[in-house]
Amino acid sequence: MTDRPRPQAMRLTEAAATRIRELAADSGKEIEGVRIGVKNGGCAGMEYTMEYAAEAGPHDEVVEDKGVKLLIDPAAVMFLLGTEMDYQVGQMRSGFVFNNPNQTSACGCGESVMLKSADQAEPQAAEASD
Repeated sequence: MTDRPRPQAMRLTEAAATRIRELAADSGKEIEGVRIGVKNGGCAGMEYTMEYAAEAGPHDEVVEDKGVKLLIDPAAVMFLLGTEMDYQVGQMRSGFVFNNPNQTSACGCGESVMLKSADQAEPQAAEASD
């Protein structure tokens, strides 16, 4: 029996990769990557989290894309499968945008979302830690 390659949990647009590299270079810290997760919160129920990580956790899903290393919180992997992370600049707001096929709705301000697990048909709350 042959092992099938695992699908990449997330991918980055070139704009997101460029912005992460810029932020990492300006951080003044020695970082291994950017940890991505989800947590309960906001008016729609969940929020994406991002933070610098000095090292990968023992159970992090490591994704390397366009020269950037993402460390996916193991509790968030099933909520982020298939997600494309972008960086958009607008007149009133600039920031990272998660184009997530598991998103079922979002609040009006765009800061929180409702997500379903990639293996679930119904929306679920995530048990993720910061």
